[in-house]
Amino acid sequence: MAQFLSKPFGMTPNGEKINEYIISNPGGLAVSVLNYGCIIKNIWVPTKRGPVDVVLGHDTYADYVKDFESSGSTCCGAFVGRYANRIAGGAFALDGRTYDVGCNEAGRGHLHGGVHGFDKKVWEAAVLDEGDEPRLRLSAVSEDGEEGYPGRLTVSVTLTVTANNTLRLSYEAASDKDTVLNLTNHAYFNLNGYDGGDVLDTVLTIHADAITPVDDRLIPTGELLPVEGTPFDFRKGQTIGAALAASHPQLKIGGGVDHNFVLGDNRHLRHAVHAVSPRSGLAVDCWTDLPGVQVYTANFLGEDAGKGGINLYRHQGFCMETQFFPDSPNHPEFPSTRLKAREAFHSVTEYRFTQT
Repeated sequence: MAQFLSKPFGMTPNGEKINEYIISNPGGLAVSVLNYGCIIKNIWVPTKRGPVDVVLGHDTYADYVKDFESSGSTCCGAFVGRYANRIAGGAFALDGRTYDVGCNEAGRGHLHGGVHGFDKKVWEAAVLDEGDEPRLRLSAVSEDGEEGYPGRLTVSVTLTVTANNTLRLSYEAASDKDTVLNLTNHAYFNLNGYDGGDVLDTVLTIHADAITPVDDRLIPTGELLPVEGTPFDFRKGQTIGAALAASHPQLKIGGGVDHNFVLGDNRHLRHAVHAVSPRSGLAVDCWTDLPGVQVYTANFLGEDAGKGGINLYRHQGFCMETQFFPDSPNHPEFPSTRLKAREAFHSVTEYRFTQT
């Protein structure tokens, strides 16, 4: 049988309890989630050597707060919204009205939902199923005008640990006004374990023919750049290190790979990314029904206290943030992020773990 465990993890200054929830399947995959920011704190993948924790993070609630409230927040493992990634100038227009959502990233714009985004909310948790595929749902409300966004938004993420060692994230949302929405999870993966060194020898295969290139503010230009002949061509697989060692103006802008890969506008569940470590033999396959995935090679990690007393460091992990495109509200040529009033939003992302 699957197992479910809940234990205290901290308390906010106004007395809200922070809990850690651990769900696991009979096959040995176990996931730890906090009701603070819907943070995925740990993913223990079963191996012949025992379980390996393959995501970065922190050991204490205080360390998460210190990180997330800093100007250089890592968003380690957090549920990100209302709008994941960037909005240029911190503003967008909807039906002729301009909404100012603020610039919390100096010189660039609005990032990951703003100053008080979903990563800092305390979520309501409910166990939906304790069978062989346990499910945990975390829910919250974002009031009309919060961070400048229109509409009272109800939102939830349901985490399922399946029998075949998959972590499934199911997003649901609805608003009482037309609004924009872009949800993702910001987990940093290291298939050697969080204490397993850098990920430069990890091999990525990304099923995308193009990226959305960015300007010097990391804001999309509106173009699509074919990956053919560039360091961003992961279609046949290449190591992260090989890509970062190449020369390309887009790599210089991002300090490495920090780009949205175009998967297509057909909202069916498809294979987006395959990642495998030659050292551990662990692999993860990312599947999503969203049109893009932001691949980030942790170009700016540093100094924050990580798990086990190890400070987070550059290229210690990589992110596969399934998403709509950055700055889509300001680019009508991109897949639309409009959520119409009283229209149900639903999306699924899966991380499927195996060992070679």
